[in-house]
Amino acid sequence: MNSKLQAALLIVLISASLAHSGPVARMGTELRCQCIATHSKFIPPKSIQDVRLTQSGPHCKNVEVIATLKDGREVCLEPTAPWVQLIIKAILAKAQLNSDSPL
Repeated sequence: MNSKLQAALLIVLISASLAHSGPVARMGTELRCQCIATHSKFIPPKSIQDVRLTQSGPHCKNVEVIATLKDGREVCLEPTAPWVQLIIKAILAKAQLNSDSPL
């Protein structure tokens, strides 16, 4: 195999390994929006394991709310949905409460 073909094959393999499946990027160093689409329909809080909030910035103009469900799926939530805003407020209040407590 000549070197140009090897280099092209290497680029294709690297690109394929970095590609993500689903609506959420898997790499923590993504410099673009992670959510392709958002979910606004109510999800019961007891089925949510974790929530990540990413502020808008140079990587993405959108605020992104990504919920990890107890079954392992990741779902991008619509940040303007009233029930999502309640969850965000509860998380921020809990974080504030934990940071105020003495060690």
